[in-house]
Amino acid sequence: MRTDGDPQMIVYFDGRYMPLADARVGILTHALHYGTGVFEGIRAHWDEAQQELFVMRPVEHYERWKQNCGFLRIVVPLSPEELTEITIELMRRNGFRTNVYVRPLAYKSAERVGISYDDENAFALIALPFGEYLAKEGGVHAGVSSWRRIDDNAIPARGKICGAYVNSALASDDAHRCGFDEAIFLNDAGHVAEGSSCNIFMVRKGKLITPPVTENVLEGITRDAVMELAQRELGVEVVERPIDRSELYVCDELLFTGTAVGVSPVTQVDHRLVKDGKIGAITREVQQLYFDATRGHLRTYLNWLTPVYKARMKQEQDHGSLAGIIAG
Repeated sequence: MRTDGDPQMIVYFDGRYMPLADARVGILTHALHYGTGVFEGIRAHWDEAQQELFVMRPVEHYERWKQNCGFLRIVVPLSPEELTEITIELMRRNGFRTNVYVRPLAYKSAERVGISYDDENAFALIALPFGEYLAKEGGVHAGVSSWRRIDDNAIPARGKICGAYVNSALASDDAHRCGFDEAIFLNDAGHVAEGSSCNIFMVRKGKLITPPVTENVLEGITRDAVMELAQRELGVEVVERPIDRSELYVCDELLFTGTAVGVSPVTQVDHRLVKDGKIGAITREVQQLYFDATRGHLRTYLNWLTPVYKARMKQEQDHGSLAGIIAG
């Protein structure tokens, strides 16, 4: 799966649309040296039958992004709705007919050496084709990392702060070198926090359990969607509470959730099978529900989605009707 993008792909940078090859920053850019940026991740899913690309909860993602930018006193001058429109236009200009990942990035843009930052900011929006991030037939094999999750009083884990993701990079690299597909973080209290790029849920005695947001985890939008789907559609009780490491070895099911990973079953932890090593029933149902909801198959959740191409058709139809009225 390529995630680097075509140099001729259109991105939004420096207040305008341009080819990716032309979007460049200087080598002295503050964010490059000190990690002073905030990013976001948004998914759009292509549905072949409807010939439509659906963006998943973009306004909520942009609200979270702008809020998290506040940690570094970065102001993004556009509203979530305006940012959503730019995102849709990016996909149209690129003519995407596949699953897409959107990467908003805001950063301290001053070109100088010195750790203190000022109010010189910039932002960019990139959309690129993106397949399955953590797909593995039969489930993911995860390992508990020796690296601890960053603490809220050090760098807020609830915000996608660029520098904080060195924490995730270290854990992910270590996990892959040990033969795992993904890492699982513990926090400083020794409780399970999340994966290196995703939230985590377990099933015990019919309940879907996940760490609360106070355990140094990202306040995931996919996490929220999965909690709603499980409760509303399956009648499964969802519990937010601390999780011990040893519970991962005795739980009935385990799964990761996130914008990039979607819903990914975990069938092994630290070389131990989760239950019988097969994908569990609740996980399969939640995975299918999430798939259907993000592709416009479930009417109840259409409010989560912003269509890319039908929206343009409606605008053109409305414009044509208005032009006819004016001409008449």
